[in-house]
Amino acid sequence: MAKLGELLAAAGLVKPADVEAGLRVQEAQGGRLGDILVRLGAVSTQALYGVLAEQLGSPLLDAAQLDEEAIRLTLGQTRPGMDWWLDRGVLLWAEPDALCAASADPLDVDVREAIADEPHVAQVRWHLLLPADAESAAARLRAHAAPAGLDARTLRELAEDAPVVAFVNNTLAQALEARASDVHVEPGERECVLRFRVDGVLQTRSTLSMDRYPAIASRMKLIGGLDIAERRLPQDGRISTRVAGREIDIRISSIPAVHGESLVLRLLPKERGDVGMHRIGMEADHRALFEQWLQWPNGLVLVTGPTGSGKSTTLYSALAHINDGVRKLITVEDPVELRLPGLVQIQTQAEIGYTFARALRSILRHDPDVIMVGEIRDRETAEIAMQAALTGHLVLATVHTNDALSAVNRLVDMGLEPYLVAAALRAVMAQRLVRRLCPACNHPHADDQPLQQRWDELRPRLTGLPDLPARPGWRAATGCAQCGETGYRGRVGVYELVTISTAMQHEIAQGAPMERLVALAQAAGRRTMVEDGLIKVAAGLTTFDEVLRAASASD
Repeated sequence: MAKLGELLAAAGLVKPADVEAGLRVQEAQGGRLGDILVRLGAVSTQALYGVLAEQLGSPLLDAAQLDEEAIRLTLGQTRPGMDWWLDRGVLLWAEPDALCAASADPLDVDVREAIADEPHVAQVRWHLLLPADAESAAARLRAHAAPAGLDARTLRELAEDAPVVAFVNNTLAQALEARASDVHVEPGERECVLRFRVDGVLQTRSTLSMDRYPAIASRMKLIGGLDIAERRLPQDGRISTRVAGREIDIRISSIPAVHGESLVLRLLPKERGDVGMHRIGMEADHRALFEQWLQWPNGLVLVTGPTGSGKSTTLYSALAHINDGVRKLITVEDPVELRLPGLVQIQTQAEIGYTFARALRSILRHDPDVIMVGEIRDRETAEIAMQAALTGHLVLATVHTNDALSAVNRLVDMGLEPYLVAAALRAVMAQRLVRRLCPACNHPHADDQPLQQRWDELRPRLTGLPDLPARPGWRAATGCAQCGETGYRGRVGVYELVTISTAMQHEIAQGAPMERLVALAQAAGRRTMVEDGLIKVAAGLTTFDEVLRAASASD
């Protein structure tokens, strides 16, 4: 059988470089090459499945040809039952000479074994279905199946019951009072757990009986604009409301799980006091370097880190710093988390095709000086951001990587040519948020010798930070009523800043290994996030255990 990458390249649907990039991602992360190429933006799903049909010898089925009544009848007669097949996106129907199967993934081993176990199946005829068509067909088949549990009308009545409304409102008020960024509702077999994420760490707030779960979940879905009758597919929604006297935006996401829908509500207060270069916790040398980056007339500056690491707050602080009325600043975000005066802020709407890439194409005709891209997620967005950076614009953007220099590999894995990355990328910053020690209950560290040893090694390299003590007063967490017995209250950032030098540009263009880039950055005085965190520890802001928890998996 011909390899998929070769077939796609032979058909002119992907470039050989795209296939090589996909194979590198596959080797590092696993998964199927076709899915990876779609994720990297190298090929469309429609084109991929056309070639898959040729490779597997299974025709690509038009969804309009499906006889859903015959499928419903056949699925209902199988041993696993209809839900088992629909959960896997598999449709079955009987023809006189064979059992026909249609799926977006006909190579699924569990599915093939289940079909083989069905009695009286002499021959199986496979068909391919586009993933979207398989999901739509499964949703229609479920909608016409016998209803299970509470119907939509009953759920709405429960959601509008006064005690339920009061409980949800009180929960949101408690979350804001506790400075929570997220509210998690997690149903189990017998009870539902309500948890708040405070200072980046989840805390269990209450445990509810499962008989209360349908009403509470329906209320939360209702205020977020979600379909309360849909319980089998993920949903996302958002709403602006007033809670405990504060205007907030709420983003709500639901994911079907074994015992019900798991809900997460992200709370985004509209009035935030943590925006500003003086508030994000950069050391003096890092702040001077970052502000220098912001004065460049063009180039790409990336901020990296996982979800919830403060990337958006850093970029908002940067925009507020350079918003002097002389330069035009435009942002493209999903969602717009904070509204800043003097900026043109654009909210993407993927459901109508208004994606990051499409928005970027439009704003380049609006004469911007500085462009902020909420997240570079795919090749198309990355390419347009790169072109903007090369044609006279300063582009600020975020990507999800573990450290600063991994952003280079991330862009190349998306399908960008290394020489293009080298030409456009000017600087990269990685960051994490670590919890601050509670000012009311922290105490001197009992065993500070290992910390002092690390400090003695690091301090001579911190030439840009004068007045550092030779022997700091190391502190440790205790826990009290003010901090909820955690020992911490609030958060501060730790950072790693790397300016892309001419030597590094040359190495990136040549596809040099990461070790070479790290060596060049180290020679230029790079400070890792753990080392930056040690400065915060020496200043009595946090603990070294907390720095390692947030910033390093190996130190």
